[in-house]
Amino acid sequence: MIAALLGAAFFTVAGYIGSLVAAIYVDRIEPLEDGPPQQNVPLPLLLAGCALIGAVMATHIVVQGQILMIAIVCAALVAIWVTDARRGIVPDAFTLGPLAVLIVMAIWQHEWRVFFAAAIPFVPFAITAMLSKGRGMGWGDVKLVALGGIVLGPQIAVMAFALACFAAVAVSYRSGRRKGAIAFAPYLACAIGVGIPFEVLH
Repeated sequence: MIAALLGAAFFTVAGYIGSLVAAIYVDRIEPLEDGPPQQNVPLPLLLAGCALIGAVMATHIVVQGQILMIAIVCAALVAIWVTDARRGIVPDAFTLGPLAVLIVMAIWQHEWRVFFAAAIPFVPFAITAMLSKGRGMGWGDVKLVALGGIVLGPQIAVMAFALACFAAVAVSYRSGRRKGAIAFAPYLACAIGVGIPFEVLH
């Protein structure tokens, strides 16, 4: 019980730090003219999600390095949600930073399958980004799914991102925005966040 509470508190703080870093970034840039409309950020729900992930990690993972790495990922996911919802962009620092750390750790441990795990979701999203010239699918989203592939593993990642795509389309139709850009990264970030406990517990 104590471990779960400590894990929840630690991940909540990590998520809040991610939101603060994102807020600083957002204040320094202007919204894109052809970007998606700005959205409200459900920060309490995001922090609650971080707390849940932290509780699961603290009670099921022994290696502290893994717990720290997932906390960094959660902070990045919150930051990505904020920047895409507010400015329609996914900064490289929030995707490539954690991605690079995970790859270095995997190479150090001779876990070469991480490249396969990243490539499985990366390839179809990259093809979509190329065909749409970055309008239907941004390259920030492509980098995010590569990160998700490593964190979740290829099987869970594919299912999570498929559900994220369906959810984005459903919400877009429901809100009457059948055309125009949408902030897609929050759906992907949510898919990764929801998938982490499944990956840990399965």
